Amino acid sequence: MVQERTLPKFNSASIQITKAEGLQLYEDMTLGRFFEDKCAEMYYRGKMFGFVHLYNGQEAVSTGIIHGAMRPGEDFVSSTYRDHVHALSSGVPAREVMAELFGKATGCSKGRGGSMHMFSAEHRLLGGYAFVAEGIPVAAGAAFQSKYRREVLGDKHADQVTACFFGDGAANNGQFFETLNMAALWKLPILFVVENNKWAIGMAHDRATSDPKIHKKASVFNMVGVEVDGMDVLAVRQVAQEAVARARAGEGPTLIEAMTYRFRGHSLADPDELRSKEEKEYWFSRDPIKKLATYLVGQNLATAEELKAIEKKIQEVIDEAVKFAESSPEPDASELYRFIFAEDE
Repeated sequence: MVQERTLPKFNSASIQITKAEGLQLYEDMTLGRFFEDKCAEMYYRGKMFGFVHLYNGQEAVSTGIIHGAMRPGEDFVSSTYRDHVHALSSGVPAREVMAELFGKATGCSKGRGGSMHMFSAEHRLLGGYAFVAEGIPVAAGAAFQSKYRREVLGDKHADQVTACFFGDGAANNGQFFETLNMAALWKLPILFVVENNKWAIGMAHDRATSDPKIHKKASVFNMVGVEVDGMDVLAVRQVAQEAVARARAGEGPTLIEAMTYRFRGHSLADPDELRSKEEKEYWFSRDPIKKLATYLVGQNLATAEELKAIEKKIQEVIDEAVKFAESSPEPDASELYRFIFAEDE
């Protein structure tokens, strides 16, 4: 087991959070966890095909950034091949995400994308990208158009911020360095969010990079770089709120390194034999959903019964999503070439 990094201490007493906000964070993380658990079940039952990469354990990052600091449906989100939960946090209905995983016409990508290519123009989800670091320049393009609309075209409402999610393996890719340099020069309103789960497929991050602390790379671009405990949604939320405020104020991008951990293998086809039992148990004990539940109950912001009620509600949403996906039609063969090009409305 590689020595674990010492993360910045976060004082939860220093933040202000209402009961409604706390319950919203809990609901969004629970939705992500329950959805992914159901995906695993459906995959092993032969309802899904291809590669399926689950997000279990990393929920605090998606929820803390998108629900904690951004405006879902207005701000832009760029994802990776581990994109189901980013889609859910962005507001894409669970039934549409599940239908996409089933390859159905009612899916958010019309059944064309599958697990790794979630997309929703309505929810400002720019897509899931299968190639490592592929979404980083796309996200920069979205951030550029926001800045251009506001500063050149005079649209005062164009203050959208873009969140670009990617893994630790992408931080050694050329697109990472080129895009961060450009974003810094142009002061783009973008958050570069590295979900460092320690493992790029089967390669331990510490073995693959000259300096494992990715947030330090921000310094060479004269950009703010922040390290945060990615298993604490409140810590992620605070860091994200500060980064979003800088972006909306025209102060440019932020590189956020969220130290997190995936509770399952790289994909559902991965036997997960490379990570040690000790390492996994260490991170399992830091479950972000349990951590938030303990905080909410301890601060009298929620009761155990209220949290159970949320879990029951979410389970019903997931069950309905599966029924919707199973009963939805397959894409019609006559539309094989449709959606390749933009269509007139």
